[in-house]
Amino acid sequence: MTVLSSFVNTLVQVWLCAAFLMFWLWIIQNFYRNAVVADIGFCVMFGVLSIVYAVGLPGDPVRKGLLGMMGAVYGFRLASHLTLDRLYKKAEDARYQTLREAMGAWAQSGFFLYFQGQAVALAVFSIPLLILMVNPFPPFSLWEVIGIFCWVFAIAGEASADYQLRRFRMNPSHVGKTCRVGWWYYCRHPNYFFEGCIWSSYVVMAIGIPWGWLTVIGPLGMMIALLKVSGIPYAEARAIVTRGDDYRDYQRTTNALIPWFPKSS
Repeated sequence: MTVLSSFVNTLVQVWLCAAFLMFWLWIIQNFYRNAVVADIGFCVMFGVLSIVYAVGLPGDPVRKGLLGMMGAVYGFRLASHLTLDRLYKKAEDARYQTLREAMGAWAQSGFFLYFQGQAVALAVFSIPLLILMVNPFPPFSLWEVIGIFCWVFAIAGEASADYQLRRFRMNPSHVGKTCRVGWWYYCRHPNYFFEGCIWSSYVVMAIGIPWGWLTVIGPLGMMIALLKVSGIPYAEARAIVTRGDDYRDYQRTTNALIPWFPKSS
């Protein structure tokens, strides 16, 4: 079996398992009307898949163990954040409320396709880990070390941005106000910025290895999703509804994605 056919066979198996699990999560969503379970399911599955890859794929055990831990930390941390911030005793995320309203009577059919899209996404976004784990060269090259440091910086940044926003929202006096604390002072979506950095770190680690160019699927796919599909457009549309002129001022003065000092109002 060629390397390419082996990759394809692995990804098809991942997709089939994820599609089955996402079907049941969609059933759960039908009862509780909170589609964020798709995102939580994706994150948990990614964490589990990272460990499965580390155990089952050929390659250097030290490299596989490190990459498996990185994928598990990313997936389980984000899943726990989403559970606490957007599921447990919470109303449905504003993005999904907007989608649900837009689809009307077709909402459940639309969400079925969305959940199955998450299953496809799991297979696609596992490609960087798959490529890196079967790297035939000895660990660790300079690019791998640089990429690991980039990943640590990015995961710490994303975790701190999530924590800052959650703390801000916990204060009842902040209802209807825009968070401008910490990373949120420098851009409107620092969590998305660091998400892109996490996936870009895999590209850095893959420089010079066979099939390494395929790792660009991670940051490219994630940025398309966040910038054009289910991320920024819906989040900002809902923010204007709930925060009005305060958020419009935030948009005028603060970068959307790249952290920088805000302009004067």
